[in-house]
Amino acid sequence: MTEQLSPKRNPIYWIPSTWFAMGLPFVALAAASSIMYKNLGISDSQIAFWTSLIMLPWTLKPLWGPFLEMFKTKKFFVYTSQIFTGVLFGLVALSLQANAFFSISIAVLAIIAISGATHDTAADGVYLNELTPKLQAKYVGWQGAFYNIAKVMSGGVLVYLAGELEKKMGIANAWSIVMLLYGVIMIALGIYNKVMLPSGGASKQVHSFQEGMDTLKDVIVTFFQKQYIWYGLIFIVLYRFAEGQAIKITPLFFKAAREDGGLGLSTSQIGVLYGVFGAIAFVLGSIAAGYYSSNKGLTKRTLLVLCAAFNIPFAAYAYLAIALPVNVYIIGAAVAVEYFGYGFGFVGLILFIMQQIAPGKYKMAHYAFASGLMNLGFMIPSMISGFVSDYLGYKEFFIWVLVSTIPAFLITWLVPLKPVEEEVKEATLEA
Repeated sequence: MTEQLSPKRNPIYWIPSTWFAMGLPFVALAAASSIMYKNLGISDSQIAFWTSLIMLPWTLKPLWGPFLEMFKTKKFFVYTSQIFTGVLFGLVALSLQANAFFSISIAVLAIIAISGATHDTAADGVYLNELTPKLQAKYVGWQGAFYNIAKVMSGGVLVYLAGELEKKMGIANAWSIVMLLYGVIMIALGIYNKVMLPSGGASKQVHSFQEGMDTLKDVIVTFFQKQYIWYGLIFIVLYRFAEGQAIKITPLFFKAAREDGGLGLSTSQIGVLYGVFGAIAFVLGSIAAGYYSSNKGLTKRTLLVLCAAFNIPFAAYAYLAIALPVNVYIIGAAVAVEYFGYGFGFVGLILFIMQQIAPGKYKMAHYAFASGLMNLGFMIPSMISGFVSDYLGYKEFFIWVLVSTIPAFLITWLVPLKPVEEEVKEATLEA
């Protein structure tokens, strides 16, 4: 039985909820879990390595992306994966009460990563198939804003709540409650999106594994036949090289004692920093970038501006590591600077993938390939960041992060761009 296709709706009804659902589990795994494990006594190097390794499904998602084309609609995979992810967060909550909580919870978080990566592939397919290139540029800011609101919800509101609950019921119980809240939110989003999402395109008539493998082969071949593809892939990987290191270590630096070179902040204080200073800056940066890129178009000048906005603000964390200020407003201002730049600059990477890489016969699968490599550019530096930080110390580490921004600027200067009109023409011919 074929799923009933949803009528066309204004994108504002489904983009915020879908990208919030995309960001919440990703950030829970990449950031909030780091603070949780830090408080539960796990070392920085172990936290950085394992909470980065479990992000691998976001890199490997292109391998099963084509098989999503075989069944139901893209909408179906979006809302079912949201509900499934919610149930899994409930299992994480239970695992924190076990003696072997670290290994059990990491294993469940790894399954959440698989579900989340599947969700993201299908959600991107809905976005690409439902919106024109101009609307993609217009709403990419809203996309980024609500993804980032989810980041603030994870790293801010829920972390603050965990910090307050830790004082009353202990660390394990506090984080069990928070993980249950993650689950409830994801299930609620799944129910909402079941009603609000457009279909994103019905499944293709592919009925066997062999046909799916043939499709996957064609996806891979046509992907690497794209013009300037190797320049594009290098750009995608290097754009986040500095970010992958900074974002993983920053909350651990905030939490570490001052005698160890950290800022000695409480869990609740970290939650306020991300939930107040970060939230406002993130939303403003993301929405501003959407309108900026929509008006300017994806040109070399636009991309350089977005790259600078993304990378230069990491200097704020280098300042914090050198000066070790006590005033929470100074720390909050540094967080706001970095979050505004992140929200503004990340749009450049998303637009590049949408308009330079994805167009063609397999928009969803090719977007998944490119975004998977984008995650690899985040995951690998994140995995090693704990060892580098332990070796250098926090001050020298954040100076190294600034040096790590240089490859992003070089490839942004060198990467060739095709006119969007040319990509639209190619997509029409290949479809």
